[in-house]
Amino acid sequence: MSSNTFGYIADTGPTQAFGNLPRKYNPVKATGIIEYLVVAGGGGGVMINGGGGAGGYRTSYGSGDISGALSSVEGDLAFTKTSTFTVTVGAGGSGTGNVDNGNNGSNSVFSTITSTGGGGGGGYGNPTGKAGASGGSGGGGGYSQSSGNGAGGAGTANQGFAGGTGNVGSSGGGGGAGAVGTNASGGTAGAGGTGIYSSITGTSTARAAGGGGGAEVGGTGGTGGTGGGGNGATRGGGAGSTGTANTGGGGGGGEAGGPRNGYNGGSGIVILRTKNVLSVGSGLTYSVASDNGDTVYSFTAGTGTVTVESVYN
Repeated sequence: MSSNTFGYIADTGPTQAFGNLPRKYNPVKATGIIEYLVVAGGGGGVMINGGGGAGGYRTSYGSGDISGALSSVEGDLAFTKTSTFTVTVGAGGSGTGNVDNGNNGSNSVFSTITSTGGGGGGGYGNPTGKAGASGGSGGGGGYSQSSGNGAGGAGTANQGFAGGTGNVGSSGGGGGAGAVGTNASGGTAGAGGTGIYSSITGTSTARAAGGGGGAEVGGTGGTGGTGGGGNGATRGGGAGSTGTANTGGGGGGGEAGGPRNGYNGGSGIVILRTKNVLSVGSGLTYSVASDNGDTVYSFTAGTGTVTVESVYN
């Protein structure tokens, strides 16, 4: 049995005339690729303590971009016409107003690709601060009034980095997709780890930064990382902030006086870039744009099913 370039094969069965040779039609089901950026929800901060870790960051977009934890971009996914897949945009983790850990962010999903929610910040402990939670990027470690050194939570391989450690009176910054959260130093809380820039939409944008840690009286709250991380608060010296929506940024750590809560992590985002035509089902909030001949679908909330209506590459 021999093949040729027109999608026909020599065969002794039913034939279709083509030139001088009888050939049987051998249909090829076309496939089309989808490039992606999948960012999970950022972790929440906690009272007087660690900043939330950024949501996990995974991408296949190859025009000079990198994936989480400064890893190489992943492979694109290929789909046939009428294929369906699930998209889920992870919510940010809520900050807490007690001495326990902040809450982890929720996972974001595109088909077989899952990015892990960011780790919540570590809470107060005595004699040692509590560890930040592990996640896409890890939460910052909590502080104590005795020996400090709450450990930063671990990040997930190829998605994000660990959080920084706390000390006496101040806490560590949450990890980011592009860098480890900074350790607390003296009365200065750690800054959140930076995020990563991507041009998948046609505009270079930073996402998935860690939140800054909170600090006690006389200290300084840590700044959020570039890419949506929230700032940490200082007791009696200024409020912190939430992670930016649709960046997966970690929430800032809170403080003990006044508003006691840590700050919420930012929600995630799923961005798909393709020449295929996609039909989006109910349950998803999204927008559509064009860039250099490609269609860019940006999903900003919800969960639902997407169908490939036609393929073209």
